[in-house]
Amino acid sequence: MKIAVGLSGGVDSSVAALLLKEAGHEVIAMFMQNWHDTTGTLHGDCPWKDDRTIAELVAKKLDIPFYFTDLSETYSQRVVDYMFEEYRHGRTPNPDVLCNREIKFEAFLKQALDLGADYVATGHYCRKETITDSEGKEIHRILAGKDPNKDQSYFLCQLSQEQLSKAMFPIGDLLKPQVRELAAKAGLPSADKKDSQGICFVGKIDLPVFLQQKLAAKEGDVIEIFDRFYDENPLKEFSVNGYDIVSEKNLLQIVSPYTYTHRSGKRIGKHQGAQFYTIGQRKGLNIGGHIEPLFIIATDVEANLIFVGEGQNHKGLYRKGLFIENSDIHMIRPDLTMKDGEQRDYLLRIRYRQPLQKARLFKRKDGLYIVFDEPQRGITPGQFAAWYDGEEMIGSGVIK
Repeated sequence: MKIAVGLSGGVDSSVAALLLKEAGHEVIAMFMQNWHDTTGTLHGDCPWKDDRTIAELVAKKLDIPFYFTDLSETYSQRVVDYMFEEYRHGRTPNPDVLCNREIKFEAFLKQALDLGADYVATGHYCRKETITDSEGKEIHRILAGKDPNKDQSYFLCQLSQEQLSKAMFPIGDLLKPQVRELAAKAGLPSADKKDSQGICFVGKIDLPVFLQQKLAAKEGDVIEIFDRFYDENPLKEFSVNGYDIVSEKNLLQIVSPYTYTHRSGKRIGKHQGAQFYTIGQRKGLNIGGHIEPLFIIATDVEANLIFVGEGQNHKGLYRKGLFIENSDIHMIRPDLTMKDGEQRDYLLRIRYRQPLQKARLFKRKDGLYIVFDEPQRGITPGQFAAWYDGEEMIGSGVIK
């Protein structure tokens, strides 16, 4: 088989190429340049040039063809523009999830196929398994990577069956130390290269500076919310395991976040734009006079208000459930699509590296209501919730 490896210059994709070459496949290396602008980035001027150099050296070491492709225009339109628009509306997107759906396994995949490749391989720590249903149709499954500290299946939560049919993840059964060992043994130039950080292809950024390229700064109030607010606005606690029939009113109450206004608390400072902040954030406020750190518990971009609470256990940081609109539900396994009125128990993850959480999913006409066994910290609109059945990721959706 002819396999195109997305060679990033990092050790993971390098070892993916190594393993495929050793398995006897015809391997080609493809390096993507997806970003030019360095405004707001925190590391050097042109990191992609260094990455490309290392990727070329790896390809030379493995004696495989090297191709360069510039997808920056597509990346800007499908990932960065989406990111700006989400922040503009007070939501916090996950550009890495979008990058995999729109770039690596869409635009990049098409270019690889044009070069005659049968599959595209990446250095993701996850596994793919293909089964056949009763009618002989192939069904592709995404399984968690064997390394519990590096499992990256969450970042692939928006892939389709068509995309998965052309995807390969050669290092999914390995632990990170094993990957480094294989790279060193083979003498790959990327063996000791540190893992990349920050936004996919953009890198580590100063978020407000980065966003100010398109979103204007605007001074607004920071409002502190105290415990008395919750005493005056109590939410009834519900136990997932304690009922089988849930009223629509109860479901709506469980998944709805608290709503705050200027009168909900006390003004304690100023900020430069509610769109630059996200739930759970504690840095960047520069407001003193508190024993414990302040955390963002909510934002209101229309009123340009930020709401904060003192301490990492503040009630405003926790929610029992979340909601996903029908249009934002994505089933990796379409054969397991839930019908209206159906409910199932799954394991949920609302951010990368978060331990899987027990939850019950309720499918209703307007969307998917998800209720956790335990309240979750930092549920953030715009982020992706992904649900698993054991090791297999079943579906995902954008948090409302």
